[in-house]
Formats: sequence, C-alpha cells, structure tokens
Amino acid sequence: MSKIIVIGANHAGTSAINTILDNYPENEVVVFDANSNISFLGCGMALWIGQQIDGPDGLFYATKEGLEAKGAKIYMETGVDHIDYDNKVVYATGKDGEKHEETFDKLILATGSLPIVPNVEGKDLENVQMVKLYQNAEEVINKLKGNDEFKNIVVVGAGYIGVELAEAFKRLDKEVTLVDLADKSLSAYYDPEFSDLMDQNLKEHGINLAFGESVEKIKGDGKVEAVVTNKREIPADMVVLAVGFRPNNALGEGKLETFRNGAFLVDKKGETSVKDVYAIGDCATVYDNATNQFTYIALATNALRSGMIAARNACGDEIESLGVQGSNGICIFDYKMLSTGLSEKKAERAGIEVESVELTDLQKPAFIQKEENADVKIKVVYEKATKRIVGAQMASTYDISMGLHMFSLAIQEQLTVDRLKYLDLFFLPHFNQPFNYINQVLLKIKD
Repeated sequence: MSKIIVIGANHAGTSAINTILDNYPENEVVVFDANSNISFLGCGMALWIGQQIDGPDGLFYATKEGLEAKGAKIYMETGVDHIDYDNKVVYATGKDGEKHEETFDKLILATGSLPIVPNVEGKDLENVQMVKLYQNAEEVINKLKGNDEFKNIVVVGAGYIGVELAEAFKRLDKEVTLVDLADKSLSAYYDPEFSDLMDQNLKEHGINLAFGESVEKIKGDGKVEAVVTNKREIPADMVVLAVGFRPNNALGEGKLETFRNGAFLVDKKGETSVKDVYAIGDCATVYDNATNQFTYIALATNALRSGMIAARNACGDEIESLGVQGSNGICIFDYKMLSTGLSEKKAERAGIEVESVELTDLQKPAFIQKEENADVKIKVVYEKATKRIVGAQMASTYDISMGLHMFSLAIQEQLTVDRLKYLDLFFLPHFNQPFNYINQVLLKIKD
C-alpha cells in the first residue's frame, strides 16, 4: 500500500483520484485543492454565460462528498505552501489558517494553469474580468443579469475561449468587439483559409473584429469605459481578458525540470525528473505524435488521459501514454471547425517540411435536399519526404467530428496518405457519399 497525495482536483486531478480509488482501493489518497469546488468543466462556461444551457450544475462531474465516500481524504480551500521533495512532505494552510503536514510515498501534481494577465494600464479597473474558474463565470453572469448598464463588451484574445465568449455575449444582445494582435481568429490552431471562414462567420453574426491590434490601455474612472488599441478607442462597459494561460509551476520549488514555457517535463509515464513525483494536465508536457517529441498542449482530453496514466503508474503499473495529437474543435453559431495534429504554420515552426491538399465537397449526395446537406471543407497536411500524415483541419455546418477521430488515429499510428486513399468507409445517403471527401481529398495526392 502507498500513500498518494494529489495536489489539484481539476480535470487531471479528478481523473487521477478516481482511477486510484476505483482500481487500487488499498492505497491511501490525500487531496489538496485551493478552490471551493471540484472538477469544474471550464470549456462549458461560454454555454452557461450565453444561456445555451440552463445552469452550471452539469459542469461538475465529481464532488468532495463523492470522493470521500470512496475513501479519499480531501482538503478543500487549502493551498499548498511548500513541498519538501527530499523528505516527501507536503505543507499546506487551510482557509481558516489551520496548518497541515502530510507525508507521501507518491505525489501527483495537478496544479493546472493560470490566466495570463497583460501588463497594461487599467487592467485592475472594475468590470475588467478574467474567465477561468467557476467563480469568474458566476461573477460575469451576476453582473449581466437584469443590468442594462453593460451594452458594450470587449473580449481581448481570439483563441478558442475568446471566440466562444464573443458568441456568448452576442447571444445576450450585447455589442461585442473581439480584439487580437493576430490578423485572424484561432490562428494557433488553423491555417488562414480556415480562420477566414470563422472570421466571416463572426462578422455575419454581428461581432466586430479588431484584429492586428494591440491593447495599449484600458481607460476608465474606477470602472472601465474604453479599450485603447494602437489603432482606435473602443467603448467598453466590460472587458474580458482571454489572452491565454501559462502552466502553474510554483510548487516545483526549483527541483523539477521544466519545458521552455515552464511546464513540468514528464516522461510517457507522467513521471517528472524527481522519482515518485508525477505531473499531469495543464502543468505538464505531453508527447506529440505529429512531431515525435514532448511539447505543451493544454486540453481537457489530454488532462483526463494523463491523470489516468500517471495514477496507474503511481500505483505500481508500468504503462506509457500513447501520445496525443492535440485534437480540438469549436462550434460558433452552429459553424463547426476541427483540427488535429499540425497546421502548415505549426509544421514550419517545428522544422518539418510538409505539403498539403484540400477539398470542398458535399457531405451527402447532391440529390439530398439542401437543408439536410452541407459543404465540408477539409485539409490534410503531410510530411513531404515520407507522406506521413501530420495534421488535418475540417469545417462545416454538419457534424463531421467522427472524421477527425480517424485522422487523429492516423497521426498516432504514423500512417501515410497512401494507407488512407482507398480506406473502406461505409456509405449510406443519409450520412455521406459513396466515395466521400476523406477518400477524395487524399486521391488528389499523386503516388
């Protein structure tokens, strides 16, 4: 039997805790979390804010009481002050000031990430908001509820969270401006021809785009009144900062090796440079099958899997992660975009020489009525020398997510485009074409 301490009961932490309690009940599990709630699904915040779901209850998938019923010892609202890695002791302080000291045999760090706060004048004005935790979303909702004061909302950052929040505020009939230094939305995930589709979608739904602009100042007298960029002044009753996140690595104490962005470096078992210490989720690296090296990709899916792998190894198993592809997607005003692996831009930064092929085709045969059919745009990125598939991007109003799963598996298994050209894909007019866009786009690549 081992005593395992888990620091952080977020996606990754909850996944690790449940894996241990459900499969290795002979172990003692102690959990520390500085928050007042467990397992909040942050990617559902925009749906809650935009009133696309009834409330936040479904955004939690574990409770303190539930984990304690399985045998865990849970310290909530208790921040960890210091970890003595040499003597294997965790020191923490509760909200009430009570001090805690717990020894461990194995330690799992699930400290997550912290929002990046741009260092601009006015960032501390009233109604300048972060949206990361449950409490952040609740504060925004409470301010907007029945309050006509908030007419103009500026969202800074046009990544996934920023774009989703822009949609949410627009659904509340607000005047929304989306600001980003990049010249397109979602530029970290998609090549320009796909970002252009999302930009057009945003504009068609009335969202003002202020791209290629940097925020120089947030103006106001106590409360925010405007955002000043290098090109204009934008009226603002509320400003939401969504410029990105950084790994929460403070508890590394200078003892754990880190990646270039500060994430804890781990092996495929989730173990850090210090024996018996594991790191999972947004505070740690992952193995990227597209580049065949360790990198940083903060996604809920990666967090859950890393929690399961590290927990099993902490309990004595010897299993390794299969790696990740960074598969992700977004749905804005019912327009769906998905990507996995590398875009051409990412491949260039990684030093991988690639080529690509793309196609726009109908999801179903042309005889299917237009209201039940839709165009699909697909792009496949492959390594020039080997024809190994390293990335795919897709866009449609139709649910095309299952197709992306296949490309994710192809990247994991290091498949070439030739292996998929004639892949046996089922056909029924209700779903797809006899020789659909997945086959067709790859057939454009010469043998």
